[in-house]
Amino acid sequence: MVFMKKRIAITMGDAGGIGPEIVVKAALATKVEESCEPVLIGDRKVLKEAAQLVGVDLTEITIDEPYSLKSYTKGEPSDEAGRGAFLYIKRAVEGCLRGEFHAMVTGPISKTSLRLAGYTWPGHTEMLAEFTGTKRYAMMLMGEYLRVILVTTHLPLRQVPDAINTDMVYEKIKLATTAAEMLHLEEPVIGVSALNPHAGEDGILGNEDTDVILPAVQKAQEEGIRVMGPVPADVIFYLARTGRVDIVVSMYHDQGLAPLKMIAFERGVNLTVGLPIIRTSPDHGTAYDIAWQGRAKADSIVQAIKIASEISPPKLQNQ
Repeated sequence: MVFMKKRIAITMGDAGGIGPEIVVKAALATKVEESCEPVLIGDRKVLKEAAQLVGVDLTEITIDEPYSLKSYTKGEPSDEAGRGAFLYIKRAVEGCLRGEFHAMVTGPISKTSLRLAGYTWPGHTEMLAEFTGTKRYAMMLMGEYLRVILVTTHLPLRQVPDAINTDMVYEKIKLATTAAEMLHLEEPVIGVSALNPHAGEDGILGNEDTDVILPAVQKAQEEGIRVMGPVPADVIFYLARTGRVDIVVSMYHDQGLAPLKMIAFERGVNLTVGLPIIRTSPDHGTAYDIAWQGRAKADSIVQAIKIASEISPPKLQNQ
């Protein structure tokens, strides 16, 4: 019996950054060749130049070019790089929605380039949600033994307590269960992190944990979800390390990502949960400072492609 490999769309990202280098490296990595059929979406000329830079041959790799860049600057953001990055993502989403691709993996983009091109999305996640009509979604970062879903993402720390509410925490718990299904985790335990030290110490160190987070946990428990919390942040990652928690729901960006990047800085993967399609990405940015020097490592995007080829499509409701 012959099994067809899953086709994975891999977007080039920002042309001025490390995206072109890492996607051409990844397309020819052994783990990728064994797990899927990669389709690079980007500027053909840019990708071939990147391949020459890093010493790989793209002859056998499919390249889909929805937009050819007029110009761009290596190592810097630009409006053309932003326009191209947007159109490559759009093409990949449309292909996934039509069933042309099993999943999409996105190369790193620049918020500055997007804004120079006239786009106001703060990043991939919000853009993908709009393209797919998704209202409930979350970033889940994975590396080694940690899987972390963020309740809030790119907010100043002083705004976090006011931004969190019970419905938001409950929603992220539910999205964690969706992620567990996609990753084939059996009887997963979701751990919800506290916001304050010692989970507020009975209100002495803050009331958010008892008044906002705990009701969300209790509601999920009543529905039969295996969830615990709020667990102090200085304890919950130890529980994940020892296998007692499968997915951590973290209240804010650095609370969740500092532990993850400590153990998997070059191998972290972002899975967008809640979309009707599968999307993963490397957990790093454009790295303009080392772009087009042949130094960028492809470990994270290789892992992102491998995970995208292994996970199941999401089962979603009430999008």
